Amino acid sequence: MNARRFRTSLAAITALAAVGLAGCGGGDDAGSPQPEGSGSAVTGSVTVFAAASLTESFTQIGKDFEAANPGVKVTFSFAGSSALATQINQGAPADVFASAAPTNMKVVTDAGNGDGAPTTFVRNQLVIAVPKGNPNGVTGLTDLTKPDAKVALCAEQVPCGAAAKKALDAASVKLTPVTLEQDVKAALSKVKLGEVDAALVYRTDAKSATADVDGIEFPESAGAINDYPIVVLKNAPNKTAAQAFIAYVLSDTGKSVLTAAGFQAP
Repeated sequence: MNARRFRTSLAAITALAAVGLAGCGGGDDAGSPQPEGSGSAVTGSVTVFAAASLTESFTQIGKDFEAANPGVKVTFSFAGSSALATQINQGAPADVFASAAPTNMKVVTDAGNGDGAPTTFVRNQLVIAVPKGNPNGVTGLTDLTKPDAKVALCAEQVPCGAAAKKALDAASVKLTPVTLEQDVKAALSKVKLGEVDAALVYRTDAKSATADVDGIEFPESAGAINDYPIVVLKNAPNKTAAQAFIAYVLSDTGKSVLTAAGFQAP
């Protein structure tokens, strides 16, 4: 083989090798950005027990998480945090617990059912929910003490009920609710259905129902803000997916959904 033919053959072999390497290695290029929350190792189902006040935002986050991880199915159980804590401690199968207050999270972790330390991911604040247009002209807690005022509160063992008691005590306001509900959505529904004149609910819940209710801010709520912790559960059937879900909640994508719903940064 003469020198010219040798050089031509060598150049062709080198070009073919370069193409082959590019085809084999392109998917692992360290410089290629990966979609947030994506991970091929995350598969199967993940069950999330979450406070009722997280219903709208977590439902959206769940859909986004599934889209980013096509091999995963997220199932939610929304209820009062106290009821969820009891279910977890009684052995209900779940991967993640998101509570509306540290007190109810502590019930789970003290029983040894948390896997690691919980992370506070958002905070929430109370408002007075009234029918759309505020027909009774409610401006603060004292308006709820009028003899003909019908008010719904959450039961004290529920985070929204504990926060309401703290706010009422701070305002030195005593009132007798016509009903005590087991989660904030139930209290809100009483206003939406016209069964009560007002309810103390989270700002996020009032915002989710703006077609039916108005949220009246009151100063005492600033001293009764609830922190929301989240944790992987010790007996989680799918810890990998549970950890990935929490990471997604804490990501910029998850935070944007929570902020849009009215939650505050911790």
